[in-house]
Amino acid sequence: MVNVLSGFEPKAVFKFFEELTRIPRGSGNEKQVSDYLVKFAKDNRLEVIQEECLNVIIKKPGTKGYENAPTVILQGHMDMVCVKDEDLEFDFTKDPIPLVVDGDMIRTKGTTLGADNGIAVAMIMAILESKDLPHPPLVALFTVSEETGMDGVLNLNPENVSGDILINIDSEEEGTILASCAGGVDNIIHLPVEWNEADNSKIGYEISIKGLIGGHSGMEIDKNRANAIKLLGRLLEALDREINIDIANVSGGEKKNAIAKMSKAVVMINKEDEERFKHIVDEYQKIFSNEYKTADPNISIKLERVDGIQRVFGLKTKKGLISILRLIPNGVQTMSADIKGLVESSNNIGVLTTKEEEIVFDSAVRSSVRSLKKEINDRIQNICDLVGAKMELVSDYPEWEFKAESPIRDLMVEVYKDMFGKEAKVDAIHAGLECGFFKEKIGDIDMVSIGPNIYDVHTPNEHISISSTKRVFEFLCEVLKRIK
Repeated sequence: MVNVLSGFEPKAVFKFFEELTRIPRGSGNEKQVSDYLVKFAKDNRLEVIQEECLNVIIKKPGTKGYENAPTVILQGHMDMVCVKDEDLEFDFTKDPIPLVVDGDMIRTKGTTLGADNGIAVAMIMAILESKDLPHPPLVALFTVSEETGMDGVLNLNPENVSGDILINIDSEEEGTILASCAGGVDNIIHLPVEWNEADNSKIGYEISIKGLIGGHSGMEIDKNRANAIKLLGRLLEALDREINIDIANVSGGEKKNAIAKMSKAVVMINKEDEERFKHIVDEYQKIFSNEYKTADPNISIKLERVDGIQRVFGLKTKKGLISILRLIPNGVQTMSADIKGLVESSNNIGVLTTKEEEIVFDSAVRSSVRSLKKEINDRIQNICDLVGAKMELVSDYPEWEFKAESPIRDLMVEVYKDMFGKEAKVDAIHAGLECGFFKEKIGDIDMVSIGPNIYDVHTPNEHISISSTKRVFEFLCEVLKRIK
């Protein structure tokens, strides 16, 4: 097998990253990558713990002169978001990620890259393998299922991990040192389905909304990109108001923490309304294209005739579905008054699914203020009460509050200035990081989060800068060298 990244520095980092792209590691499917990390530790004669939930902890003593230095926990998650172009035949459970080098960027051919957070795993492995890097005692913590609710850190046994400093490598902007992040919760609406027999005198169409950019529901939520599920709600409401449609199925999105870039509905209409139906769809194509001409310029609505529809939603279900799609909060809800440009709270309706007995709406609610997270959930509960749906909250994770004093943050600012001649930016992030849990699990530990430039995460256009990876890795190594 050709090693696409073999010619790039740091060699060890890109060697391990390429190996990771050949191992299935979608959230919930981390057994192979967890075993890979255990084997790596044993091959390097390092102490290793594999937890029942498949978290991996690897410990390495400090090098000579660093034996009594503060212990540093290096942390990243081994799972990735598995999203691909709609028409691409690709199986994330067995196919290697198709790497492509494009100048300074590593890309793929239509799939997520998994640099979030495979590059952290690769960097930590390179440090653990190194024989000549001076460093304090290290604890490498690789968690599972971060992308789908942070189950790894939730199930972490605190007895297996201890340290004085924690460096999370799950950020995506070089030169930014994160010191705070949002908390979040998975909000799931269950709308019961009442079915009616389809009217055979009507004709069926599948409506597909596609071509959207999508993106990370934390990092890109402020980019004003369209959400295909919300667009579908607008279109279905307009069609039902004008020509009284029947709806047989709805679906959309791929992951709750990714902005939905496609959606579909199967509808039935009276044959005499066919031209009016097509006209309304054309009108909304123009409306959406105009509204998102800059932020999301390639939105398209496609129609395809469908035969053999056996049943459709009852009137109560149809009205409830449209009401939820139209009323559910989506996108930025509040901006921080304390940190300029920081999204304070948001919601992303990420997945829409039709099942036998219910329609499921899966959203990611985020906020750096706990009460605002509750406020969004309360609004969604009100919607559920109006339409007879049930709301479920899953995988609630805490925010990471900013600390006024942080020696590791101060050291990183100093090292960055020494190495690059400019000031590092200390910032907060609207996306959720596992750091929020570490205070509960490990104690009041000094924490920061860093990372190289990664773009369009959670989309098939995800890509990472080679040169930025090199600089951030060298920066991290220098920071470790100065912790004595």
